[in-house]
This record gives sequence, structure tokens and C-alpha cells, in this order.
Amino acid sequence: MSSPDSARTTPAVPSTLRWAGWIIALQGVIGIIVAVVYVVREAAGHHEEAISGYGSAIWFAVIGGGVFAGGIALTRGRRWGRGIGMMAQILLLPVAYALLTASHLPLLGAPVGIVALAVLGLLFAPASLSWLNADSLPPDAR
Repeated sequence: MSSPDSARTTPAVPSTLRWAGWIIALQGVIGIIVAVVYVVREAAGHHEEAISGYGSAIWFAVIGGGVFAGGIALTRGRRWGRGIGMMAQILLLPVAYALLTASHLPLLGAPVGIVALAVLGLLFAPASLSWLNADSLPPDAR
């Protein structure tokens, strides 16, 4: 049986990474909700000419599920979640730009861009980077 002191040798996940993880997980949930909406719309008879509602639903379910898993992994101290989270935020920045400019939807584009930049800030915060680079983390947390 291990002592409480041996459990403390692993540094705790910093709050910056935990917050980033929860926001990333929420983004994944939103993607899954969009997938459900596409399925319901398609099943109700709303058909788009240029896209498949079911195909888009599958895409959003897979991407949303992956982003959700990455966010949860990050909150639990799994380093691999950071890569998924970073890619999601980087991909959201052009979406925010398009919403702000070509789509003329600043009430959607501004929050998307602000949240993406904030999450990137959390992922690159000094506390986050220090924890991610710690040699004392067990291999399964990498």
C-alpha cells in the first residue's frame, strides 16, 4: 500500500489546464449537440442541396467526440489532450473570422474568437507549460 507522501510526488494539474480542459470538453459537447440537430433536421425532412445532414452529423459527432475526450483527458492530467485542444482552437480562429466578416455574424464570431484565444492562452500559460514539461509525471500521463 502506498503512503500519502508517495502520491504527492506527482505535481497536481494546474488550474490553467483544468479550466482549458473543461472549456475544450464543453466545445466537444456543443459539437455533439450540433450532430444531433443535424440528424433531427434531416429525419424531419429538411434536406440541403449541397450537403448531407447525416454526413455532417457524423462529422460533427466524430470531431465533437474527439474534442470532448481531449478536454476530459486534459482535466485528468493526460498530456495528449492538449494537442487536441490546441488544434480545435486553431481551427476555430478562421471560423470566428468568417463569422465576423463574410457571414456578418459578429454576435457569434466575437465570442468564438475570444474563447479560442483565451483557451490558447490557458494552454500556453507558464503554469501549464511548467507542468507539461515536468519530468516527475508518470509515463501514462504524457
